[in-house]
Amino acid sequence: MDREFLIDLFADFGPVTIRKMFSGYGISADGTNFALALRAGLFLRADKVTIPDFEAEGSRPFQYSTRAKTVTVNSYWELPARLFDDSGELAQWARAALAAAQRAKVRKRPKGKTVKKAMKKAASKKAAANKPVAKKRPAKRAVR
Repeated sequence: MDREFLIDLFADFGPVTIRKMFSGYGISADGTNFALALRAGLFLRADKVTIPDFEAEGSRPFQYSTRAKTVTVNSYWELPARLFDDSGELAQWARAALAAAQRAKVRKRPKGKTVKKAMKKAASKKAAANKPVAKKRPAKRAVR
């Protein structure tokens, strides 16, 4: 899939940004990545709300192999093949994928340790800013 094909494919959805990513492209709207176009196919972002729709279509999650194992990425599912010929319904699925990606953004919170570190750093900066500045004393001359 090339860039122009993807732009045409998502035309009914609206404007998309397409960036090189891995072995293909990342597709985003409003600054949120919601699809991947890779050699293995076109994958849309999914979550617990949308995965049942993908399963009903016989779709499967994105997978890739490493030397040691096969990794399944449950957050991206293969676009059902029939949607390549139905741009109106593809736009609906793309909107659902964008919504899933936006829900995932909201759920992401900094880990507790990171928050504590950031708060500690901010407190030390504040303390340093309030600390009075000491005046420099002139250097003592050596007596000969």
